[in-house]
Amino acid sequence: MKPIIGYIGLGVMGNACANNLLKAGYSLHIYARRPEQMQGLVQAGAQPSPSPQSLAQSCDIIFTNVSDTSDVQQVILGEQGVILGAKAGSVVVDMSTILPSASRQIAAALAEKNVEMLDAPVSGGSQGAIDGTLSIMVGGKAAVFQRVLPVLQVMGKNIVHIGDSGAGQVAKACNQIIVTQTLAAIAEAFTLATAAGVDAGKVRQALLGGFAGSRMLDVHGQRMLTHNYMPGFKAQLHQKDMQIVQQFAAELGVDLPSTDLVTGYINALVEAGLGEQDSAAMATLFEQKAGVNFG
Repeated sequence: MKPIIGYIGLGVMGNACANNLLKAGYSLHIYARRPEQMQGLVQAGAQPSPSPQSLAQSCDIIFTNVSDTSDVQQVILGEQGVILGAKAGSVVVDMSTILPSASRQIAAALAEKNVEMLDAPVSGGSQGAIDGTLSIMVGGKAAVFQRVLPVLQVMGKNIVHIGDSGAGQVAKACNQIIVTQTLAAIAEAFTLATAAGVDAGKVRQALLGGFAGSRMLDVHGQRMLTHNYMPGFKAQLHQKDMQIVQQFAAELGVDLPSTDLVTGYINALVEAGLGEQDSAAMATLFEQKAGVNFG
């Protein structure tokens, strides 16, 4: 028998993941702070819940996918939170991107109620969520991971158990370090090419066949050339993730100078009023400073 699933947080990513669970035949209970976010899923067969606590009472596996560390703490541990309704033996799977140390604290609080937790942040953007091809990085007990894996496979393709509680969030922080620095590197390369009078599009085409080739250069390099910054991942959410990286590094006493530099670019992008655009729009900062246009 399939487990009964709960899904809390129905933004772009959560809505797509929940929809895929419905399509896969799971009985699904949902909760969102804004009731209108539930309407489409309710019409598709999901059961709306008035609170995270109420949802947890009906479910075997409860997913959370909300914006920030404080939001996760509120929906799981707060007033009318999941912890107040979750059954012993149930599993909470947090797909948000939050501070690893906070994830461990939440897992410890749930464990006192005999409720398991996996931290399972994702990469792949809104299209990956829609297609069910997300990369999912999971922290928590190996046995619990194996129990939840068939459900995760509905939402993702590259699903890796990283280690103990919090390890998934650490992997996501590493992901964001690489993504942000790669965006800056592509923007700098296109700036140099364009300033030299060379077609940045042809440079991209050439580089895709060598060691510099990457998914980032393919997808976001094309975004930069066409100035198409419809959000796959909003700059303001990227900013939040980089603040998490910096805070966690500070907790560990680790210096990440390159990360600090590129975080400044994301901050500048948001401060320029472009927080709703895809974070690849950081390329506009390089274009403006150099007086060039990649397109």
